[in-house]
Amino acid sequence: MFLSSSPETPRKKMISCRFITMNLSSFESICIFLISQALLALGIQQIHVGQEMIGKISAAGQLMQCSASLDVLFLLDGSYSIGKGSFERSKHFAGKLCDALDIHPDRVRVGMIQFSSTPHLEFPLDSYLTKQEVKERIKRTVFRGGSTETGQALKYILHKGFPGGRNSSVPEVLIIISDGKSQGSTAVPAMQVKERHITVFAVGIKFPRWEELQVLASEPPERHLLFAGDAEDAANGLYSTLSDPVCTATAPGCKVESHPCERRTLETVKELAGSYVCWKGSKQPNAVQASLCPFTRWKRVLIKHPSRCFRTVCPAAKLSLECGVDLLFLMDSSAGVTLEGFLRFKAFLKRFLQAVVGQDSPVSVGVAQYDDNIKVPIELGRHKDALSLTKRIDALNFSGGRTLTGRALQYIAQHGFRSSPVFADVQDGLPRVVVLLTDSKSEDSVAEAAKYVKDQNIFLIGIGSSFMRAELTTVTGNPQQTIVYSDPQDLFNRMPELQRKICSVGNPEGCQAQSLDLAFAVDASSGVGLENFLRLRRFVRSSCLHFIINRDVTQIALVTYGSKAHTVFALDTHTSSSAVLQAIDQVPFLGDSASAGSALLHVHSDVMTVQKGARPGVNKVVVLLSNGGGMQGAAAPAQQLRHNGILVFVVVIGDADRDTLLRVAGSPNYLVHISSYEDLQYYQGLIIERICEEARSPVNLCKPNPCMNQGVCILGPGSYRCQCHGWEGPHCESRVLRGDSPRSPGLPPRSHVQWSPRGLQHLSRALQHSKRQMDQRH
Repeated sequence: MFLSSSPETPRKKMISCRFITMNLSSFESICIFLISQALLALGIQQIHVGQEMIGKISAAGQLMQCSASLDVLFLLDGSYSIGKGSFERSKHFAGKLCDALDIHPDRVRVGMIQFSSTPHLEFPLDSYLTKQEVKERIKRTVFRGGSTETGQALKYILHKGFPGGRNSSVPEVLIIISDGKSQGSTAVPAMQVKERHITVFAVGIKFPRWEELQVLASEPPERHLLFAGDAEDAANGLYSTLSDPVCTATAPGCKVESHPCERRTLETVKELAGSYVCWKGSKQPNAVQASLCPFTRWKRVLIKHPSRCFRTVCPAAKLSLECGVDLLFLMDSSAGVTLEGFLRFKAFLKRFLQAVVGQDSPVSVGVAQYDDNIKVPIELGRHKDALSLTKRIDALNFSGGRTLTGRALQYIAQHGFRSSPVFADVQDGLPRVVVLLTDSKSEDSVAEAAKYVKDQNIFLIGIGSSFMRAELTTVTGNPQQTIVYSDPQDLFNRMPELQRKICSVGNPEGCQAQSLDLAFAVDASSGVGLENFLRLRRFVRSSCLHFIINRDVTQIALVTYGSKAHTVFALDTHTSSSAVLQAIDQVPFLGDSASAGSALLHVHSDVMTVQKGARPGVNKVVVLLSNGGGMQGAAAPAQQLRHNGILVFVVVIGDADRDTLLRVAGSPNYLVHISSYEDLQYYQGLIIERICEEARSPVNLCKPNPCMNQGVCILGPGSYRCQCHGWEGPHCESRVLRGDSPRSPGLPPRSHVQWSPRGLQHLSRALQHSKRQMDQRH
């Protein structure tokens, strides 16, 4: 395309040919560079699924937590062929995988080796005890450089084992992160490593040679080959492979599925570009000869490897703001948040509003920004559709002054929700919500301002990065109203959480209208201690705020235990939140040795029974709060409760034997193991969510047995009946009278009456009322 059509002399043509060759070469280099960058941006592995499935894979990332006794060793390629940039991406990938691992000395241990010309132990598996420590150490790892001796690194592992590991007494997982371009053969040492029952994941970085990585990976390779460029997806792939049987089972509603995918790489090949006229010497003196010369060039070719990828998918959260609220976003625009942070908040705000604000959405939205000054560029309710809102957000400019969050909160409480003719169509009395977006510590006090905002009946939600957690909790007054994110991408993953919190205003975030019988069994032993017992008591109190407490929705019972268990109040004792909260505040510390087994037996026989207020046809949950002591002998009564259709949810704070805890909980899904009492508050949302999943599950009307006095419960379609022996009544509650003594009218003896859930709940309440009247007479 550079050739001219005009006639030229031979010399001019020769010069033109050289010019073309030089420019083609430069142009080709530029193209290769651009292709390389584009491939990096797109990822060298693509899963061929629709947008909905991508959302489900992303949703799974929020639930992944491999909690098992497991030794994980990272083997990072630190050679010159990787380069420092790709090495940093390898470190980022390793850190992301740590997020999906429950790192603890008794559960998942992590170590790292960097290899190039020689392997170098960065840190053994027993060096760091927490996830944060491991991730910080990975960040500090320095690129070494050298040749790529993957085989030598594998021989090092064969000779040394997993440094700091548990000597093959637990499953061992080796994660090799490399471009696959080894200096020597890796087949034999790779085979020997796998023969030692070490699970090997081969993770490609940069432009991987997938054929060589496949030699390293365990069988089947499609489950053990990953790409580090998309860390979130690769973490899902690793978790999906390990979920059964090594890690915990997948979360409720989630499953592992295979999808068609394509792994790609760039190979440099030599190809014939064509033949060009060139000038050669001639035997004739002072003469040249024209001839065709072949011209070759090096070209980077995209090689495709079709395969299948296995990923965990979970139902994607559907965003909508169907709740009627006045919603004001208060966005930090100070120098502390930086221009980059301000633009990130703008992007988050646009995406959130595009997802949740529909044409008929009852929500009114406004946006304010602050530094030294506070302004409200988007007044509440002026824009009713997402398009006009996003256009106005686009127009917001970064200001970059001081961070005066306290002053901004006070101003917004006074002026952000003022009525005006614009709001004529907005209902009075709508809940008012302020969402604070900040990544900079305030230069003025926030505590007094936050109290003033809440005194105006304004609901506060705080969003910021992890280091802002303490200040945001001070602003909101409740960790459950605080949303923190670990990295920029994680901010966008928090949108469903924000939607739930906004729409929970005026409504508890608990099980809403789902009926539930809920019992807390709280360890009040000397092993917990008075100070920590008070923390447990506060946790139970704040948890109860998330439920609608009355006879028709949620009933709550409280049991405390040391060596013996005590019913503080039964399921039918209190019929309002205020009464329950007042009773919790009076609960005394026992200070005895702990027996969780006695507590669970007590719940089984003295709490979750029809005689003590439990409602037939209603799901039942026991939450056991313990420091892990006294768990011996608790597995059998826990299994007895489960057999009777009662979920046992175990929350343990501190060190404890995980296998024992799993036997009590029955499943990792119903076990929460927390390192400290201070962290307990951060798990409340998860615990309530799991409880409510149980509240929504189908009910077995005969579990627990609603029939008294050894009556047999017989299920029917949507109902049950009690078969009585020596007793009568719908629940075998009345002894059969001999002779001609009158029976209760309208009910046949040895009752075979069919009872639906609604009918039996009304009868249950009538029985409880009769029982209380009898108690009062005596």
